[in-house]
Order: sequence, then C-alpha cells, then structure tokens
Amino acid sequence: MISFQSINTNFAPIKDSANWLKNVIASENKISGDIAVVFCDDAYLLKKNIEFLKHDSLTDVISFDYCQENKISGDILISIERVKENANIYNTTFLNELNRVMAHGLLHLLGYKDKTKKDSKLMRKKEDLYLSIR
Repeated sequence: MISFQSINTNFAPIKDSANWLKNVIASENKISGDIAVVFCDDAYLLKKNIEFLKHDSLTDVISFDYCQENKISGDILISIERVKENANIYNTTFLNELNRVMAHGLLHLLGYKDKTKKDSKLMRKKEDLYLSIR
C-alpha cells in the first residue's frame, strides 16, 4: 500500500500518485509493498538528513529502504519547500518537479544510485521515462 502524509505542511498528494508509483514499481518488475510518502518542510527534512545520514544540508528527498527481495517498501520524505524552489531554479512547474522528486525517491528504493556521473545519468533517464507515463 502506498500512503501519503504531511508533516509541518498542508500539502496533499496529487490525484492518482499512488497508482502512478505502483505502475513505476511494476515496470521495474517488482512488487509494491508498504511505502509512505511524507511531504514536509525544510526543517523537518534537514533534521532527518542530519540524524540519519549525517548530512548538514538541505535536500529535496530522502528515501529509507525497507525492501525485501522484490517487494518494494520504504519511506520517501519530500521537502515541499525544496520542490518549490527547485521548480523555479530549473524553470519547470511545481507539479513536474514534485513528480520528478517522487520518482527519484522511488527509484532509490528500486535500487538505483546517483553518486557517480554514470549512475546519475541513468537515474535521470529513468526519471524522464516515468515522467513521460505520468
């Protein structure tokens, strides 16, 4: 089951986001488990970034992987403030940037990395692919 929560923000999920995310998982030949997508503010995500990843910097998304074999489960924390700012920086809509960040967080749960240029390129290609079916 894919659920949505809001912490320190009034943001609500976009219609059909759960179905879209389930389709992404199925397209990767995986099974959908329990996934919580948490919309929050910068302060909340920064606290989690410091606490769990030891990174003292703002970010738009953090994924916590609880996957077991082919069953995809985890938490995806998204800063709505970062998404809004990044949409302005990259000259795109808020909705497009939000979908990209949701896909990015889910791709991490699916095993994709973005630490190297090669991995980042593949991640962006996958994001673009799944945005095209949104």
